Amino acid sequence: MESIVYEDSELIIFHKPAGIPAQTSRFGQKDVVSILKNYRAGRREEPYIALINRLDQPVEGLMLAAKTKQSAAFLSSRLASDEIQKIYRAVVCNCRDALLLPGDTMVLTDYLLKDGQANHSKAVPKGTARAKKAVLSYEVLKIKEKLAEVSIHLLTGRHHQIRVQMANASLPLLGDLKYGIKKPADSPAMQLALCSVKISFIHPKTRKKMEFETKPQNPAFQLLCGVHTA
Repeated sequence: MESIVYEDSELIIFHKPAGIPAQTSRFGQKDVVSILKNYRAGRREEPYIALINRLDQPVEGLMLAAKTKQSAAFLSSRLASDEIQKIYRAVVCNCRDALLLPGDTMVLTDYLLKDGQANHSKAVPKGTARAKKAVLSYEVLKIKEKLAEVSIHLLTGRHHQIRVQMANASLPLLGDLKYGIKKPADSPAMQLALCSVKISFIHPKTRKKMEFETKPQNPAFQLLCGVHTA
């Protein structure tokens, strides 16, 4: 399967295309879990799959899945303790008065409140009931007019975290209709410009550090192609 980046007896690294949910209860809709289970069943293997990290449906990039219950328990515990490192690339719209420059870095710390029924999160004051601390850092890689490509290091894993925090910092993601700039009715649809490009973790069996990278397939990233990189 061409979307599989790496596989061994314990795990699978999968490049999820944008538009496919990690897991869904909707009848007839394919998701990452069903794709990987069918893949394993087609090879006459036990079709056990446990997703370790999840990506929103419009987000593309690397996902880690365990093939055994033991590996799932090991990797899930590492994820809970923030020991699995995840790097994203995004194209953002600079809605701030201040200019962005290649090489600029920033750490964002917010408190996010999730509304499960509305599938929405928002930044709220510290101390708000049920709000969870969210931390990420970003580095500006390229700029072109009001657009910038950034590398994002996710330090916590919260619902829609990158999308909410970047929008709250007046740097909404290109193509994000939920948290970003509203699209004019006559403009073409644009895929959310966010990709999980790198993941690193300790292998559940060998205990060696594993690291994998991919490139965004979203054509939005080509808007800054050829621009000076930090």
